[in-house]
Amino acid sequence: MKDIDSLDDIKILVDTFYTNIRNNDMLGTIFNQNIQDRWPQHLDKMYRFWQTILLGEYTYDGRPFPPHAHLPIGETHFNQWLDLFNSTIDGLFSGPKTDEAKWRAKKMATMFQHKLAYIQNNPDKPILL
Repeated sequence: MKDIDSLDDIKILVDTFYTNIRNNDMLGTIFNQNIQDRWPQHLDKMYRFWQTILLGEYTYDGRPFPPHAHLPIGETHFNQWLDLFNSTIDGLFSGPKTDEAKWRAKKMATMFQHKLAYIQNNPDKPILL
């Protein structure tokens, strides 16, 4: 298998991963309820996000956490998300960028969990989103 080295590779990863998400019993409902008919826009945003992170081509300028700030998700959801991400990417690619993508996904899940826990445990304190 080859490593991730182009936008086409990013698109294959993102499209395959979100197909797996949409078909997942635990995560599919959450994603489909929140994204609804905006899947093309969401996928495009994810292409740009990973293109920026992995390829150093700065096409994403958003803030990933705020859309997730008030979702009813926790550690079990993040573990499932990471399992799906890792199994998807391992089935498609291999190499240093692939390893970096898995590392970054894990760091992002950890950061999101900490922020969500703060929000849930401190409902009266604002957090900079």
